[in-house]
Amino acid sequence: MARGIKLKAEKRKQNKDTRPFAKANHVRMSSSKVRIILDLIRGKKAQMAVAILDNMNDSAAKEALKVLKSAIANAENNLGKNAETLFVAQCYATDGPQMKRIHYAGKGSGNRILKKTSHITIVLDEVVGG
Repeated sequence: MARGIKLKAEKRKQNKDTRPFAKANHVRMSSSKVRIILDLIRGKKAQMAVAILDNMNDSAAKEALKVLKSAIANAENNLGKNAETLFVAQCYATDGPQMKRIHYAGKGSGNRILKKTSHITIVLDEVVGG
């Protein structure tokens, strides 16, 4: 049952993605709203993406900006990369757990309210060749 655990661990370590990233879990916002904002910055340079998100009047943009700045700080402080050479390689929002609430209605009935959450992930990479 435990055959090759060390070999599998070594293989996982070799295949591990070393790009800088940041993740925000349980953001109190629907993931579909966040995806619209993330589509605007995917593939852009990091500084340009910060400027785009900073000038948007949207609550999802504020959350995405926090994650993007965190990813840039991770790249600079943990991996020693220059912020000028970074671009947004991947960015996505997945569904998180839903909080279920009840809105009481007439005649003894009730309607269910789903308060959605999302997980925002932004992965950066360095521009190759300038």
